[in-house]
Amino acid sequence: MSDNKIGRRDICKGFLALGGIALTGAAVKGQEAKPSPTPAPLDPILQDQRIADAVKRGATMEEISKLRDPVAANPQEAIRALKTGNARFFSGSARRPELSAAERRAQILAQTPFAVVLSCSDSRVPTEIIFDQGLGTLFITRVAGNVVETSTLGSIEYGVEHLKTYLVVVMGHEGCGAVKAALLSPAERSRESENVQALLNHIVPAVSSIAKIRDEKAKMREAVVANVRQQVQNLKRAKSIQNAVSRNKIAVIGAYYEITSGAVDFFETDEDLRLAGNYGERCGKWRSHLA
Repeated sequence: MSDNKIGRRDICKGFLALGGIALTGAAVKGQEAKPSPTPAPLDPILQDQRIADAVKRGATMEEISKLRDPVAANPQEAIRALKTGNARFFSGSARRPELSAAERRAQILAQTPFAVVLSCSDSRVPTEIIFDQGLGTLFITRVAGNVVETSTLGSIEYGVEHLKTYLVVVMGHEGCGAVKAALLSPAERSRESENVQALLNHIVPAVSSIAKIRDEKAKMREAVVANVRQQVQNLKRAKSIQNAVSRNKIAVIGAYYEITSGAVDFFETDEDLRLAGNYGERCGKWRSHLA
């Protein structure tokens, strides 16, 4: 995880440098170089001005909808957009992207999100805010425990096949109640309603064999990350997702949102997403236990 944390710091530093202070000019004898403000990127401002001008001249909704450039054009750009957006959020520099009334009306013509995010229903995990994204940029499915089942998989497949997204992210989070419940004993879980038990059954196989850890916070993080990895693997078993990945149309990655810091760790490589132990064997044991 150290690589991820270093990456977050680098992104944050780079972002803050854009709107912060830069030292310019050579030092004159007896004087120190004075800091001067670095101008913020103009692209978003220019785009807003273009849209404002179009509204003034009476442009149609279709014309307005085509004026804003896409956030990302490939999986790598999509990942970078989420990382830099989260860096703005956790560093306190979020832009909270908003759309004009004309742009909001223009969105009725089509939606063009660049990423699909499967995240938890937890009220402390507002996905667009965490990634500092605005209307129409993320296609989000939320369910307790961010599990892949028929409905969530169908939503994700729709986003990939019909909305031209470039990235699918399964994001767990610190202190997930669904994962905590999945760690309870079978007797304790049996007190829940039938539907809640069905939900937890999607998580239990992923967390039933995690290493024994005394520290509760560390144990919960390990369990949440194990569940994220398992749900990513479940996604990758779907043929439609496999086809999209094989065509380099999308990337499928995992993420962990730390509520206390606001930072997101990303799991992108095969090693990052590798399951601990033999899931098939563990899943078989769980099913035999149910029988």
